[in-house]
Amino acid sequence: MKKRIQSFKYAGRGVAKVAATEINFRLHLLAAAAVTALGFYFRLAPLEWAAVLLCFGLVLSAEAMNSAVERLVNFISPGRHEQAGEIKDIAAGAVLLAAAAAAIVGGIIFIPKMAARLGALTSP
Repeated sequence: MKKRIQSFKYAGRGVAKVAATEINFRLHLLAAAAVTALGFYFRLAPLEWAAVLLCFGLVLSAEAMNSAVERLVNFISPGRHEQAGEIKDIAAGAVLLAAAAAAIVGGIIFIPKMAARLGALTSP
């Protein structure tokens, strides 16, 4: 049991480190906070919340993994190497794919709600 608790402490320390040092991670957290506020405003259904929360987890996890890959590559290969750059680019591409998927899910959930709200505001 003690080892399990310690592993959670290590993981929490990792999340705190990436949040403290990576601007993109903090930007994704800010976006998650904004989407959460919109979710409460539009009163999302439970399945919509599930989709939104899964997207948060996907994007933040991808960003954390990207940061870990970048640090590992920099540690192993401190100089400038083509393959090191490709590895970093691929990891960054994973974040882009996750963020794009999250944006699509967000659009599917929020665009109809925004359109309905705008329609209600503009109708006589």
